[in-house]
Amino acid sequence: MGRIAAPADEGAAATAGAQSVRRALAVLRVLATGQEHGVRLTDVVSHTGLNRPTVHRILRVLVEEGAVEQDPATRRYLIGGEVSLLGLARSARFPLRTIAEPHLRHLSETVGDTAFLTIRNGTDSVCIDRRPGSFPVKVLSIEIGARRPLGVGVSGLVLLAGLPADEAGEVVRRNARRLQALRIDPDELLARAARTRLQGYAYAPVGVVPGSRAVAVPIRLPHGRTVAGLAIATITERLPDDRVATLVGLMNERAAAIGARAADLAAHRGAAGGSGRPARASQAPDH
Repeated sequence: MGRIAAPADEGAAATAGAQSVRRALAVLRVLATGQEHGVRLTDVVSHTGLNRPTVHRILRVLVEEGAVEQDPATRRYLIGGEVSLLGLARSARFPLRTIAEPHLRHLSETVGDTAFLTIRNGTDSVCIDRRPGSFPVKVLSIEIGARRPLGVGVSGLVLLAGLPADEAGEVVRRNARRLQALRIDPDELLARAARTRLQGYAYAPVGVVPGSRAVAVPIRLPHGRTVAGLAIATITERLPDDRVATLVGLMNERAAAIGARAADLAAHRGAAGGSGRPARASQAPDH
């Protein structure tokens, strides 16, 4: 006669199942950082903290399901087509991108350089849009979909600075392993976030691409909560120190307009019976 599972057995199975799902999602998030370049197995192990056999087993299943692909030449792993197709089911998930698009375009046309829109996703920042300017030399340092630990880069820094100090500290603590891999000191990152919080913008005299500079301002709702980062990246010669204040002023105008429109949309949805929670427009749940 077959064995009848006791409640304790069922609870253990449920816990194990939930753990497997969390681990698979952790692997997918690491792969998302690789974009079109892919991620090595050893780096997935390092960033997730899982052992190699576990990561290999998860990747094998995800490849079988089409959620992950492996480049036959480099052996690196990439996000698969199945994930992209699933995402199409919620193509309207980020109305903030639609709201910001004309302002992003206006800003890039006005200053002539590349403008970026970035949101928070748990302990990460994710670029959800960018608009190149008219200047011949374009700094396309961050691709749409690029995911980095929150606080890395000027957009990530204004997003981290927009959090309460205790929450920012918790995010940095959870990202400690990834920050270490990037040779970023957690305490220094929190100090930079505190300075950014005071001055109201983030400025990098040395950008992601050598010979570039970047500046970002927060996009806030009228009550003050930061929902996104608006950034400009350009070559060093086009952003001397004495131009930063002027550029920040232009960016703040666009950021204020985006924030006001996002608040209006959230209020309208709330009146129509929606949740009315602005966070849903720009931030996925913590992971």
